[in-house]
Amino acid sequence: MKYCKDFIVVENETITPTLFILKLQYLETLPEIKAGQFVEIMVKGEANVFLRRPISIHDVDKDRNQISLLIQIVGKGTEELSKLKKGESLNLIFPLGNGFTIIGKKVLLVGGGCGAAPLLYLARVLKQNQIKSDILIGCRDIKQLFSKKEYESLSNLHIATEDGSCGIKGLVTSHPILDEDFDSIYCCGPTPMMKAISKLAKERNIPCYVSLEHKMACGFGVCLCCVVDTNQGNKRTCTTGPIFLSSELKDF
Repeated sequence: MKYCKDFIVVENETITPTLFILKLQYLETLPEIKAGQFVEIMVKGEANVFLRRPISIHDVDKDRNQISLLIQIVGKGTEELSKLKKGESLNLIFPLGNGFTIIGKKVLLVGGGCGAAPLLYLARVLKQNQIKSDILIGCRDIKQLFSKKEYESLSNLHIATEDGSCGIKGLVTSHPILDEDFDSIYCCGPTPMMKAISKLAKERNIPCYVSLEHKMACGFGVCLCCVVDTNQGNKRTCTTGPIFLSSELKDF
């Protein structure tokens, strides 16, 4: 079931000049939301922005009927969203797409930059289901790191920064946690990183799920601008995805 409803801004937290987290209050009881799903946001106040903006769901607080969205400013639409104040309303279509398939009792979550957004809620779901998880987050520097306390409360957090300001120095693909055995891997972030992690998983016969970041103008599979090439033919990221088993993707 999909809904088109208004949310109220509870908090707009600035992480960096181009990265922020919106905490939104739902005025009813939240429906079931799966880790990995996304929303389509209507942008008000910008005459040149016609389409909704697809944003991954960063976290869900079922007790308070709140969701959090991690957003990076990349254009006029997201810049307008960054100006939202507490108490203002925001119209969302949600929840869209599929979610992560949970496999095994010991899993690894790997995220890079703002693309790691879906992993916080996934970590929360895993803990609720008593599944042991490790989270590996990569970013340029410590200033780009978000939700650190929340990650630490839910899982074993490992960090890699390009400048060495937090965790190990380097990319996530060189982190020693990757040498351990896991039942499954969940990956979100830049495509080259996801491809590298997927290759490693394939070599070790570990199922790897990736979250694709394609332009999803409608969110319903009508506009066909988010088609991805799979072993079963073309599929729409917004409906069949955005979560895919990496072995199903031709480019992976």
